[in-house]
Amino acid sequence: QVQLVESGGGLVQAGGSLRLSCAASGRTFRSYNMGWFRQAPGKEREFVAAISWRAGDADYTNSVKGRFTISRDNAKNTVSLQMNALEPEDTATYYCAVATGPLSPLSRSSYDYSYWGQGTQVTVSS
Repeated sequence: QVQLVESGGGLVQAGGSLRLSCAASGRTFRSYNMGWFRQAPGKEREFVAAISWRAGDADYTNSVKGRFTISRDNAKNTVSLQMNALEPEDTATYYCAVATGPLSPLSRSSYDYSYWGQGTQVTVSS
């Protein structure tokens, strides 16, 4: 059974940093793109970042470019999100996700991801 478990969330002041990690178990995802999404209260889930299965390509939503960095370790079956210069607007529950199919193009659509973690809360105070 596939399981994705996020960790690293918490409460931080504006301008601070957090590093989210997601460990996958149940199968290997070295041929699958992986991503991070977030959902704030009362808002829809939105794309944050994605990294290709080769780890050579990454995509970010505009609001986090230059502040967040996504990375993966295929040997450990993990994906991470380094978040710097955090802003109150980054407050949300963050979810890691794995693409539906192998060797696929990077996507910002949640419909292209089939495996999801349970989420980890990130709260940025002003």
